[in-house]
Amino acid sequence: MIAGFRDNILRIIEQEEIIRVYSSGGKIIAATDSGEYFLRSRLYEIEERLDRTKFVRISNSEIINLGRVKSFDLSFVGTICVFLSDSTVTYVSRRYVSKIKKILGV
Repeated sequence: MIAGFRDNILRIIEQEEIIRVYSSGGKIIAATDSGEYFLRSRLYEIEERLDRTKFVRISNSEIINLGRVKSFDLSFVGTICVFLSDSTVTYVSRRYVSKIKKILGV
């Protein structure tokens, strides 16, 4: 479980609800179907708490839930485009491309 804040209300977020966790403007945010929640932990601390079989880091500032990925577009040179279930489009940074390809068996 992850504790997230929105409008000064603390909510326990189940890992299955999380689409992605990312940093923006110095804040760590968990995106879920019910909205975005601010987390009071660092990204690497959240990564340690998440299920490593379901979540993967795709850049220094983002972790995604593999169960919430609609598709991967491998046509980009040097990176991978990721389409998530909430219509978010994000990219795997060059540093993490080989790791993602290994996970995907590509």
